[in-house]
Amino acid sequence: MNNDTTISKGSIRLWDMHQGKEIYLFHLLNKEGRFVVLTNYGASLVSAVVPDRTGLLGNVVLGFDSLDGYLDDTCYVGATIGRFANRIAHARFTMDGRQIQLDANDGLHSNHGGFHGFHRQVFGYKVLECGLCFEWESKDGEGGYPGDLSLRVCYQWTDDSELKIDYTASSDKDTVANFTNHAYFNLTAGHQPILEHSLTIFAEQILEDSPGYIPTGAIIPAGDKAFRGGKIREQIPGTGHPIEGINLCYALPGGAQPRPRLAAVLADKISGRRLEISTTYPGLLLYTGDLLQSRLSGHHGVPYGPFDGLCLECQYFPDSPNHPTFPSTILKAGEIYHEQIVYKFCIEPVAADK
Repeated sequence: MNNDTTISKGSIRLWDMHQGKEIYLFHLLNKEGRFVVLTNYGASLVSAVVPDRTGLLGNVVLGFDSLDGYLDDTCYVGATIGRFANRIAHARFTMDGRQIQLDANDGLHSNHGGFHGFHRQVFGYKVLECGLCFEWESKDGEGGYPGDLSLRVCYQWTDDSELKIDYTASSDKDTVANFTNHAYFNLTAGHQPILEHSLTIFAEQILEDSPGYIPTGAIIPAGDKAFRGGKIREQIPGTGHPIEGINLCYALPGGAQPRPRLAAVLADKISGRRLEISTTYPGLLLYTGDLLQSRLSGHHGVPYGPFDGLCLECQYFPDSPNHPTFPSTILKAGEIYHEQIVYKFCIEPVAADK
């Protein structure tokens, strides 16, 4: 392939090499001149460039301008997460009467698929008329998970500035599966913390946590952890140093759905940018990025630090394989896994004068 290749509504560029494999950047452009950038390294979202209320374009997701940034990254910036998003307690679960032992890469627990999760894989790709599909074949036993698993992650960038992400998977053995995107958003499109963003999460229940962000199994009222449009700063507990952030799973009403429904709205009042997140998944994990850290510089020329971005990860519940009352993450041999996430970028309505 040439270093630069034109595709419908965008382009492909050879970016770098990793372990003998070609790493590409894919630019998807809509008719309004807004665009997203993706890479087959980790099937990752690199950039989302959308306007503020004056029409000025800016990049609202964290990422790196070189592959080295992603190779050095320990915070899953922009990546596809698999085989299992979030934590599984004590890196094990029981299925069909057999104990499955996983990579323990987060203390005693397994997190985001283990040591060699999908964020570290070089995906194959197919360019389609409607978008771009990344493909990965995960071998039986990878990370400890049973079954040869085939995954397709398809991105579609619409003229309405919606980024649609479809996850489709199958396995030749019974296994568990839970995929998400780990984008960090900052709607200021600058190097400013996300604490002044406003957030609405359309959920009134949360998963009760034990130490290590492991669910107890109880689903409880959100109470003062509910987000109803206020600033994130108002919900951050305490004012100590370092500031403690939020890492919490919200149970969306109605569980998993056949079609995406609105789960959250993030807004920056100054720029006017607004992000509406819809999903078929039953859960939304809010992580405010208090442990975010990078050694190499990000898009704005400086390394990332705490609260430079936040994640709104649509997914099944953490540790689901160990909680029979949670929505099931079991993927039976021969069955099809299909879930969807939609990020819609738009402008915050101007409040009417009173």
